[in-house]
Amino acid sequence: MKDIEIAVELLEMEKLALAIVKDGKVIFSSSDKGIKPLYTAVKEQKNELEGSSVADRVTGKAAAVLCTYAGIKQLKTRLISDNAINVLKGTSILYEYDECTPYIKNRDKTGMCPVETLSLKTENIDELLQGIESFLNSIKKVN
Repeated sequence: MKDIEIAVELLEMEKLALAIVKDGKVIFSSSDKGIKPLYTAVKEQKNELEGSSVADRVTGKAAAVLCTYAGIKQLKTRLISDNAINVLKGTSILYEYDECTPYIKNRDKTGMCPVETLSLKTENIDELLQGIESFLNSIKKVN
């Protein structure tokens, strides 16, 4: 079985939000929502992620940038934004998706996801990582 197939199967069977597989082994998985799982994987295991396959439920521009930054080989996602596709088109990442949307919506479906909005403001990976970290810290205080 290919890495991407293992990742997709794991995502479905265990009701995960994100599964990352490399060389037949699960190197990261999470049921956390939003950008947090991929951000955590990139921050904690960036070097291990190169050449891996990612199954994700929702992929916005920030997630596409993180996949590119981490050297992901393949991505399969249920929902992807036009902004994410524009990022992935310029890479060697093989990607597949079930549904495309102009942008990722926020949790209450009243507007754009805050991280999607954040990702549109910068092309700099360090600024994006800092912005995601600040966002995650701000929602931690609210919850």
